[in-house]
Amino acid sequence: MAIEIVPEWMLNLDDEDISFIKKFLLASGSLKEIASQYGVTYPTVRLRLDKLIQKIQISDDTAREPYIALIKRLAVNDKLDFDTAKLLISEYKKMKGEL
Repeated sequence: MAIEIVPEWMLNLDDEDISFIKKFLLASGSLKEIASQYGVTYPTVRLRLDKLIQKIQISDDTAREPYIALIKRLAVNDKLDFDTAKLLISEYKKMKGEL
């Protein structure tokens, strides 16, 4: 029986994200091919990839600053607008004396 170890950055990804990564790899990183598979435009796929990159970067921040990572994750998932997210993070850092 093999023990599966999932990297920390993968824990915050949903099934759609994992599926996108798989298709991206199988298409040798061709965003044009991925756009064709999904039936969307290249800019739409580029935006999806950018959001996925942000999710992975945010997961790297989680251990250091869980509150900031949560705010960023909400913004990336369109649950919170970016201006509000920036304001919340800025105020949090002020409270901690980082600004």
